[in-house]
Amino acid sequence: MPELPEVHALAADLDGRLRGHVIDRLDVTAFAALKTFDPPVSALHGRSVAGVGRHGKFLDFTLVPTEATAGAVSEHETLHLIVHLARAGWIRWREAAPIPAARPRGRSAGPLAARLVLDDGSGLDITEAGTKKSLAISLVRNPDDVPGVASLGPDPLAPEFTEEVFAGILAAAGRSQIKGVLRSQSRIAGIGNAYSDEILWAAKMSPFKPANMPPEDVHTLYEAMQRMLREALERADGLKASELKAEKKSNLNVHARFGEPCPRCGDTIRQVIYADSTFQYCPTCQTGGKPLADRVLSRLLK
Repeated sequence: MPELPEVHALAADLDGRLRGHVIDRLDVTAFAALKTFDPPVSALHGRSVAGVGRHGKFLDFTLVPTEATAGAVSEHETLHLIVHLARAGWIRWREAAPIPAARPRGRSAGPLAARLVLDDGSGLDITEAGTKKSLAISLVRNPDDVPGVASLGPDPLAPEFTEEVFAGILAAAGRSQIKGVLRSQSRIAGIGNAYSDEILWAAKMSPFKPANMPPEDVHTLYEAMQRMLREALERADGLKASELKAEKKSNLNVHARFGEPCPRCGDTIRQVIYADSTFQYCPTCQTGGKPLADRVLSRLLK
């Protein structure tokens, strides 16, 4: 799943490509991905892209009226195309005019969810791999009209996200496991499964540690969060969308490294499997050498 560093770099890449261009149309092929109907996607025609940014893991395309939107729906309003790439979504840039999108045949939908076409024929494809589809596209007048954006917690890299703010978030979470707190978008925006693994590994902290922790541990975790996210941002800075996935994967220390040696101590990286996710950790660095209970594996062994 794309997380804060990749979405930030993706937004920067798309901003450089799209800013100032005029939209011809948005073709939606995965109709379940479109979560809004007012304004309609036809209102995009003739609008200019004023910029591309992000809210947590949501991409935000800001679209302003031009002379070509006269008489159209919401002709004088700024609109926002909000895209959440979910677990397996991505965006692919096309320099040339794409082949017209077609609905896939049969029961299984193809990877193309939507296609944004500019007035010069270039554009981008919004895709989602796999059969479990959860990518979301919304066209709204205000980003907060998207419930997922409205409920986001603070951005961990914003200047106002101080150690004191972080301490307050952890205290409010009580005895909730720190892994889940870091991933909770309503508490902290943008961190997912991969970077929560990396942050906890950098802090030498168990994923099951209660969030309401001593001040010295809060400091250690805050410093690890800032360092891991900012280093990831620096590595991704200037990369094209097509290069971001490989960059992320090649620089992970523990996430998706099950069975490999820990790069810090050499112990074998372990994992815990849940119904919808899996996380990795180093027993020596993070849990005093003790493997964490894996409920799925325990049930299989009974």
